[in-house]
Amino acid sequence: MSATNITTITTIQENFLFTWIDYSVFIGMLGLSGLIGVYFGFFGSKQNSTNDYLLGGKSMFVFPVAMSVISSNISGLAIMSVPADIYKYGAAYIWSFIPIIATSLCALYIYMPVFLKLELVSVFEYLQIRFDKKVKLLATIVYALQIIIYNSVAIYLPSLAFGQVSQFDTNVIAVTTCVLCIFYTAVGGLKAVVWTDTLQTLSIFVSLVVVFILGILQSGGFSSIIAVAKEGHRLDIFNFQLDPTLRDTFWSYAIGCTFLWIGDFAINQSTLQRLRAVPTKTHAAKVILIFCVGTLIIKAFVTFTGIMMYSRYANCDPLTTGQISHVDQVLPFFVMDIGRNVPGLSGIFVAGIFAAALSSLSTSLMNLATVIYTDFVSAFLSVPCRNATYILKLIVFLIGVVCVGLIFVIGNMGSILQVYVTLDGITSGILLGLFTLGVVFPSANKHGALYGGIVGFIFSFVMVFGNQWYKHKGLIPDNQAKPFSTEGCNYTQSLLPKIQDENLPSAFFRICFWYNSLIGTLAVVIVGVIVSFITRKKNDYLISSDLISPTFQFLLKNRYSK
Repeated sequence: MSATNITTITTIQENFLFTWIDYSVFIGMLGLSGLIGVYFGFFGSKQNSTNDYLLGGKSMFVFPVAMSVISSNISGLAIMSVPADIYKYGAAYIWSFIPIIATSLCALYIYMPVFLKLELVSVFEYLQIRFDKKVKLLATIVYALQIIIYNSVAIYLPSLAFGQVSQFDTNVIAVTTCVLCIFYTAVGGLKAVVWTDTLQTLSIFVSLVVVFILGILQSGGFSSIIAVAKEGHRLDIFNFQLDPTLRDTFWSYAIGCTFLWIGDFAINQSTLQRLRAVPTKTHAAKVILIFCVGTLIIKAFVTFTGIMMYSRYANCDPLTTGQISHVDQVLPFFVMDIGRNVPGLSGIFVAGIFAAALSSLSTSLMNLATVIYTDFVSAFLSVPCRNATYILKLIVFLIGVVCVGLIFVIGNMGSILQVYVTLDGITSGILLGLFTLGVVFPSANKHGALYGGIVGFIFSFVMVFGNQWYKHKGLIPDNQAKPFSTEGCNYTQSLLPKIQDENLPSAFFRICFWYNSLIGTLAVVIVGVIVSFITRKKNDYLISSDLISPTFQFLLKNRYSK
């Protein structure tokens, strides 16, 4: 690399250190989050019942609830990793618009009508009503493990970004942020979480818009960006091959990603809790509609941001030249580059990343506390109404302590993000399969659900962890990335030998990660239906029509309903 290029990089890094303006923006966002918790905990309307604490008194407005749903589903991981993924693999991610629309329709017409009609507080209550306690326990344990690990990852990675711009210790930042989030979640309840999510969602939008505008202005305009991206094959999105080992095809997004999103949204505790916080089902439908539109807008911004980043570095890839050590760092590097002369931009950007992380953390804390209280504490203990909110706050605190402890573990585990993605690929499919058995298949019974869940978990575990093991051994090469260039920065690189096709493991272990949830769901449903048929009893036919989705009640026969 030439001396000129080295000087440029050094200047960018120095200018990205926070100024007092950046600190003001960042601290202001965190301070407002804490003040919201204080207001609803001490000065707002009293929250003396679980209905007030968990559901906001079922009287919240549509807009803040919709913003909360958006924020809790668009984490800091998504904001940082999606543009980086597009930068490396191309803009096929644009097909993820299909899953968002399909997921919203599934939530609106298949799953949520059942949960709302039963007036559930915990979505896992449905599994006990439809099947039995064993099935509910299996699902709850899987969900709890997923949430605890995700919380720690979601808050640690944005802390890395803040550490780079402030030179503070990453662990100290992560712990401090966790403590703040635990505080306003425990003290303020759902109202604090929803209104804080609204603030944080607006912060996300502002940061994305600012980066979007500056990126266009400094990259030669929209037409120039598109031309460079097209030349670099980043717009090769029309791949309709049916090969499930390919990661970026139309089908991997339209089918595989759809099942992943349904599992993460349509049957999610967070979604149910927020839809029950508004007065009527009509209001709940409006929340889902706003979620769909808002999420599509955010996805459009992050997709084009990835294209802009490639356009800027098409002739001098910062990853290849060693200016960054991991592709996920390309977005912070891009913001450093385009905003080094814009006071406060880095503060807005990092605040947006933290906003998404805080929202995900607060939502997860509230969701898991709700599940633990509803499915375990209240099921075994008779808790006076006046003491219920104190127990819920204690549960939030204890979950937060566990997450804080895991932060120090994550700091020493470079592959923890892959561990979480692996776990999510397993758990989302199992949960979606169990709920689909319940709301879609009247003939499914408790034996089918239990054995379907167990077999599906084992099947998914073998497939996903086998994939990760082969990747760790270097037997599954990452050869689907688009080409990079360093022609514009006087850099030479020695290429590693490619792994030949004959050395690849079985296609079963090379299936694209987008299909993990689909495969897990199919395994649970297929085994569940077969076992239910084998173990069916006369009483299995006595099912309330309220437990079956209105869309699929045509499958009900007289013998199935009561």
